[in-house]
Amino acid sequence: MSNPAVSKKSPGILSNPFIRTAMLSHMMLQIGIWVRNFSVLLYVTERTDQDPVAVSLISVAEFAPIFIFSFIGGTFADRWRPKRTMVGCDLLSAFSVCAVLLTLAFEVWEAVYFATFVSAVLSQFSQPSMMKLFKRQVPPEQQQGAMAMTQTLTGVFMVLGPAMGGAIYGAFGIEASLGFTGAAFLASALILLRLPKDDAPASAGGQRRRFSAELGDGFRYVLRNKVLRTLSITFAMVGLSSGIANTLGIFVVTDLLGKPESFVQYFQMANGAAVLAGGISVAFLAKKMSPPQMLLLALAFDAAALIGMGYSTITGLTLALNAVAGFFFPVIQVAISTMMIRWTEGAFMGRVGGVMMPMFTGTMVLMMAVSGPLLHVFSLGTMAIISGAFMLAGGMLQFAIMKERAPSSAQQGPASPTSSAV
Repeated sequence: MSNPAVSKKSPGILSNPFIRTAMLSHMMLQIGIWVRNFSVLLYVTERTDQDPVAVSLISVAEFAPIFIFSFIGGTFADRWRPKRTMVGCDLLSAFSVCAVLLTLAFEVWEAVYFATFVSAVLSQFSQPSMMKLFKRQVPPEQQQGAMAMTQTLTGVFMVLGPAMGGAIYGAFGIEASLGFTGAAFLASALILLRLPKDDAPASAGGQRRRFSAELGDGFRYVLRNKVLRTLSITFAMVGLSSGIANTLGIFVVTDLLGKPESFVQYFQMANGAAVLAGGISVAFLAKKMSPPQMLLLALAFDAAALIGMGYSTITGLTLALNAVAGFFFPVIQVAISTMMIRWTEGAFMGRVGGVMMPMFTGTMVLMMAVSGPLLHVFSLGTMAIISGAFMLAGGMLQFAIMKERAPSSAQQGPASPTSSAV
């Protein structure tokens, strides 16, 4: 007689109400972000007659908060109630868009930078809060699959987002585009109200430590943890490689392939479609490989693709290599996110994210700044080899943690399968 406990199927990922709510909120945020980003880009480009400085300030408004607020946001995320933090951040993002709409009525067009900046600042508080809830509400066996679903959804909007943002702006203008963005952020906040009620903060009954002490604890926690320490260096290597690759893209199209600059859109479309395919496929890879193995595989393929694109003069081959790089992008994201969750205790989740994210963004922006001048010294092929070498070095680091197992103290699943939603 068969044992019913053995034959019973494990529940699917979408049977978890937290995952369903998180995915729906993520979808609304992606809609709002893509519509905002493209409408602001097109608006600033038209308003300033394609002034490169004005256009570049959009990236400054988007990336600067990561350096300034990531450490702070991660520490406060560990202090505050995560659900309340995320709902509050989405509401403030929606209100900031409304404020920008009011200023546009007075012809203060520069206020569009404010919408991007405020949203980027608030994301440094809401993202680590979501990671904390993810660790608390999602069982370890579902975490990698849920991360894959998130990356698949991100891939969908990498394909559809630019077209959606451009269409709304082209048809209705900047005011309607920002109004649509605010509505999407507000919808996300309302959806998040369905999440389980926050637990009381751990320090509610005791004396809270100084902010600087808790911030320092986050750095020390990462340095003492072999896996997290290795991941931090991997993040930096991937950032250095990505910074070079982002700069080389336009020159690969114009110099190696002899195509006009407008041909870049086909590269973006191919890359977005590949990211979508990779997001779907990573769920199958996750069943066969451990996160360090997935990360090693993805970084090795990306390194080869980057080097190949630096030398290829055949359009079809370059597009294929670009698609390979896009395909493994979600694999990298899922592997790193899964390891962060599995090897980090819940009390440090926000601070670990706050320490590690600037490692990637900082090195990427640094290399984007110096890659242009370096192209006057080195050839495209040499720069591609340097980019690939950074990516491969990040992959080789995974051999040091290939046999590591997540500590039991960090393996935290749902507190209760019947958590009440509010």
